[in-house]
Amino acid sequence: MKLAADNGLPGLGRVVIWFNDPGNWWGSTGLLAHVREHLVYTFVVVCTAALVAVPVGLVIGHTGRGTTLIAGTSNAIRAVPALGLLIFLIVVLSPRIHIRQGLGSTIPAGSVPYLIPALLVLVILAIPPILTSTYAGVQSLEPAAREAAAGTGMTPLQVILKVEMPCSLPLIMSGLRSASLQVIATLTVAAYAPLVGGLGRLIVDGHQNLRDLRYGYPAMVAGGVSVAVLALAVDALLNLAQRLLTSPGIALSGTRQRTNPMNSQNPVQNAG
Repeated sequence: MKLAADNGLPGLGRVVIWFNDPGNWWGSTGLLAHVREHLVYTFVVVCTAALVAVPVGLVIGHTGRGTTLIAGTSNAIRAVPALGLLIFLIVVLSPRIHIRQGLGSTIPAGSVPYLIPALLVLVILAIPPILTSTYAGVQSLEPAAREAAAGTGMTPLQVILKVEMPCSLPLIMSGLRSASLQVIATLTVAAYAPLVGGLGRLIVDGHQNLRDLRYGYPAMVAGGVSVAVLALAVDALLNLAQRLLTSPGIALSGTRQRTNPMNSQNPVQNAG
């Protein structure tokens, strides 16, 4: 592989050399530290979004009210440019946040006023896929099952928690997977905020001095490759978790629906 490109930048061969250098893996600014930051941020964002989106989605799916409003709002949020929203929230919120303490190397001192707006942007972007998948999963449940549960004396809350939520779990997990992939990818944009870590730090900082063999273009490409590998690994783990958590009967029912030509016109049921 070429070690120098025709445009004067280091060639892709330098990326292989970058990965083979142990000095680029270890330490507070090494690749593993950035991976840890990326995972911590993703976990916090997706869990926060799920705490908001899953209960709201269950209620909307159970009652059937507000579906049109939520669908329109979700589509509107997905169209919001992440970088523009990040800059806006940093300008508005950062001067009002006076927390200067840090929390280990993942949240260095002075980063909180910038980290909170960055994570808030990601939470806003992570809510729509979880919310829409949750209420779609509940609405895909056969009405007879819901009526039978109510007929046994279950309260509406018991119907939601003991019938609708377990049956819609495959679609809920699908929303969590989609949100996780989106957050992992968009976290690279969050590195434009000062002192915010993650793999995006390699990309943003590398852009400042492209010709540097250690912190420039090779680090940028290495950061992009690492984001892709991390996204695939997280998606595989969530897929495994989905298989373990989903009841065999529900999984079998979903398989039958996908293979039944009579259900080919119902995309919500086929998604389960």
